[in-house]
Amino acid sequence: MARSKYKNSAAFYDVDGTLISINIVHTFTFYAIRQASLVEAARKWGTTAMSLPLFWAADKISRKWFNELFYRLYEGMSEDRLVTLAEELFEEVIEPKIYPRSRALIEESRRAGCRQVLISGALDFTLRPLAEYLEVDDFIANRLEFHDGYATGKLAKPFVGGATKANIMRHYARQHDVDLTESWAYSDSYSDFPMLAVVGHPTAVNPDLRLRSVARSYDWPVLDLY
Repeated sequence: MARSKYKNSAAFYDVDGTLISINIVHTFTFYAIRQASLVEAARKWGTTAMSLPLFWAADKISRKWFNELFYRLYEGMSEDRLVTLAEELFEEVIEPKIYPRSRALIEESRRAGCRQVLISGALDFTLRPLAEYLEVDDFIANRLEFHDGYATGKLAKPFVGGATKANIMRHYARQHDVDLTESWAYSDSYSDFPMLAVVGHPTAVNPDLRLRSVARSYDWPVLDLY
């Protein structure tokens, strides 16, 4: 990346599949097997396994629908336990799966003068340790609703994922005086096409087949961070 002559540029990064090789299913599995009781752990794991075909189908239709269905699995989980285990989740599951060149990409972008922002459909308490490790300026993530200290299984608004990422980025840009035409975005998934299209410098990272094809059509850079 060439050095930016604009002080108000930013770099927005999708996370799952882009900077790390795991996704929200791996994160939930970590929490499911660490439930307070073995019975509850087995129930959560069994529900997850039986729901995998439904999740696969939902993801093909709508990323928002997939997330709304998936995060119902968190219903009844203790907020304190979820937050407390987040550091352990990062150390055991997330950190080992950070792509080798992810940190170098972020450091290069930082040297170019860009504000560093993670934007992910993951949950905020699971993303925070990664954001701190990568030393980014901000992160934007989904948030679970809680009632009396326990997850309801619903997401707080705004939903982060798919086409809504572009709207969130526009709002963020207005709040922080960021010029999106002079900013970068990085993602691995075709579902993030709106996020990539809203900036002046989109980049496909470890792209799926559809995004790789689109990147070729638009002459977007393609990076592999493996």
